[in-house]
Amino acid sequence: MDNENIKHVFFDLDHTLWDFETNSALAFQKIFSDHRLNVQLDDFLTVYKPLNFQYWKLYREERVTKAELRYKRLKDTFDALEKYVTDDLIDQLAIDYIENLPKFNHLIHGTEEILKYLKSKYQLHIITNGFQEVQSRKMQSTNIDHYFDQIITSETVGVKKPNPKVFEYALTASGAQNYESIMIGDSLEADIQGAIDVGMKAIYCDFESEEPGNSENYIAVNSLVDIKQYL
Repeated sequence: MDNENIKHVFFDLDHTLWDFETNSALAFQKIFSDHRLNVQLDDFLTVYKPLNFQYWKLYREERVTKAELRYKRLKDTFDALEKYVTDDLIDQLAIDYIENLPKFNHLIHGTEEILKYLKSKYQLHIITNGFQEVQSRKMQSTNIDHYFDQIITSETVGVKKPNPKVFEYALTASGAQNYESIMIGDSLEADIQGAIDVGMKAIYCDFESEEPGNSENYIAVNSLVDIKQYL
């Protein structure tokens, strides 16, 4: 892939730079303790993680609202664990989770290194489907917000990745052309295919694979520092 013309690098945030899994577990640990909720964290997370993934897919597809996402991912998890929790408490847990989540500041390994490396060479931006009120706080608490010129959230645009409108909005906001832009993210559907569909290049963060396979349409890496080989 010819990356000589690249001037703008767009990153996803959660699961790409910001260590969502670690920070999410710590947030749940805190709010369960605060509410004296007798739930085994490991058991909860085992059920919750795939449900959360499913609900985020529905949210991207406009099939559930933000409020439904926040409530149902918890409600379905407690139901699967046969743990009765009142609706009022679920609503409060949902609020407390969002409030506490950005306070934890673990980053994916290599985040600081790759951002420092790229900052002197390119303009860096964020495109995220995460909630607007949460994402900026995440970046502030981890002290990475200063690396980025534009931070585009799907809520600002009104649609979510992989909708081309998100990427087109991001290109316009950053003054970038598609042929001089590359998207880096962990979701083949939302980040990679979404970017490719509007003519951007893409790097897929496949952190689960020891030897991620490249495609004719994108580069795949299994660590952030591997991006140095291509940019």
